[in-house]
Amino acid sequence: MFRKVIDISYLIFFFFAVLTLQGQDLKYRDVQYDPVLKEMKDANKANQDSLDQMTDHIRDEQEIKSELEKDERLILAIDWSNIKKPNSPDDFTQVWHFPPTRQYLTGTCWSFSTTSFLESEINRQYGKQIRLSEMFTVYHEYLLKADQYIDRRGDMFFGQGSEANAVTRIWKIFGAVPRAIYPGVKSYDGQFDHSTMFTEIKNYLKWIKNQDYWDEELVKNSISVIMDRYLGTVPSHFIYDGVEYTPPEFLEEVLWLEVDDYVVLLSTLKHPFYTFCEFEVPDNWWRSADYYNVPLDQFYKIIQTAIKSGYSVLLGGDVSEPGIEGMEDAAIIPEFDIPRELINQASRELRMYNESTADDHGIHVVGYDKIGKDNWYLIKDSGSGGHKGQFPGYYFYREDYIKLKMCTVMVHKDIVQKVIKEFR
Repeated sequence: MFRKVIDISYLIFFFFAVLTLQGQDLKYRDVQYDPVLKEMKDANKANQDSLDQMTDHIRDEQEIKSELEKDERLILAIDWSNIKKPNSPDDFTQVWHFPPTRQYLTGTCWSFSTTSFLESEINRQYGKQIRLSEMFTVYHEYLLKADQYIDRRGDMFFGQGSEANAVTRIWKIFGAVPRAIYPGVKSYDGQFDHSTMFTEIKNYLKWIKNQDYWDEELVKNSISVIMDRYLGTVPSHFIYDGVEYTPPEFLEEVLWLEVDDYVVLLSTLKHPFYTFCEFEVPDNWWRSADYYNVPLDQFYKIIQTAIKSGYSVLLGGDVSEPGIEGMEDAAIIPEFDIPRELINQASRELRMYNESTADDHGIHVVGYDKIGKDNWYLIKDSGSGGHKGQFPGYYFYREDYIKLKMCTVMVHKDIVQKVIKEFR
C-alpha cells in the first residue's frame, strides 16, 4: 500500500508538470485553429480523468483503513435491550436518605458514602435529618495519614482513598459537624476539586522525605495550611440551633450516634471464616484488622436482610467493569464474564487473587426491588459514573454484581448478632 501511494504521487507530479507547461504555451496560441494543440488538450483531459480516478481510489482505501481502525477500537459491552430492570428509583422500597451528592474531582467516595450511610442511620434510630460534613472527616484523615507517614519515614501508600471504618474511627476521636457549618469547598462553583491540593500535599511530603526532615508538628501544621487554603479551616466550636458545640459534643449531644455499633465484614478464602482479619488493600493504610470474615452466602444474606429490615447498607468494591453502565443506571455480571449460576466463593476469590476485582469505590445501598427471580438494589453513588444516566446519583445493582464484585460491607451490629457470636 505504501509503495502504491509513492508511485501514484510520482504520476500526479508528472501530469501536473505537463499541464503547467502546456498551459503556459496555450496562453499564446489559439487552440481552436491548431489541431495539434486540440489533440493535446483532449489527451490532457483524459489524463486528468485518470488522475481523478486514482485519487478517488486512494481516498476509498484510506476510508476503509480508517473504518478498520475504528473496528479495532470496539469494546466488549452488554446488549441491555433484553435486560429486565427497574424503571426508576421509585420502583424500589427505600430507606430514608438525603438526595445524592457528587464528589466531583476527589478520591473521597469513602467519606461521601459512609457519611450518607450514617445520616440514614441517625434518621432510622432518632428521626433526625441532619446533613453532615464529608470534608471535616477528610481533613482529619489527611492529618492522621501524615502522622503515619512520619512514623514510617515515608514507607507507606499516601493516597486520597480510605475505608468505611475510617469515618467511624475519625468521628470517635474528633466528632462530627453539619455540612452547613463546614462545607469544605471554597471554589466559586461549589464543586469539590482536590487535584491541586493533593498534588501540593504529595510534593511537600516528597520533599520532607528527600530532606529526611521528620518534625511531626511542623509537617502537620504545613499540611493544615495547604488544606485551609482549599477546604477552609475546620471549626473547633460552632453554633447549631442557638447552642454552641464542639464537634465531639455535637456527635454525642445532637446526633446521639454510637459509632462502635457499626461493624465491617468481608468474604475471602485468604483467611479462615469466622475470624477477624485485615483487609489487605492500599486504602486500608492504617491496617485495620477489625473485619469479620464470613462465607459468601452469609455475606450476601446480611446485605439482603438489612435492606429488607429497613436498615441501609454500605458497600465497598469494584465498579470498573463492563457490566456496569452509567447510561443504563445499572450493573450486572454479563454472560461473557461468568454465568450467574457459577458465581460462588471460588469464582469471587479468583478475581480478588488476579486483581480483576479491586476495592475502588464506596457506595450506599438505599433500596430493594424484585423483578421476576432477580433481586435488585438501589445504590446511592457520589461518583461520576452514577451521574451519567437518567437518574443522576443512582444505580440499580443486580444481586449477581454484588456477590461477585463487592468486597466489604458495613452494617449496624443488630443485623449480625448471630454471626458475631460465632467469631473467635
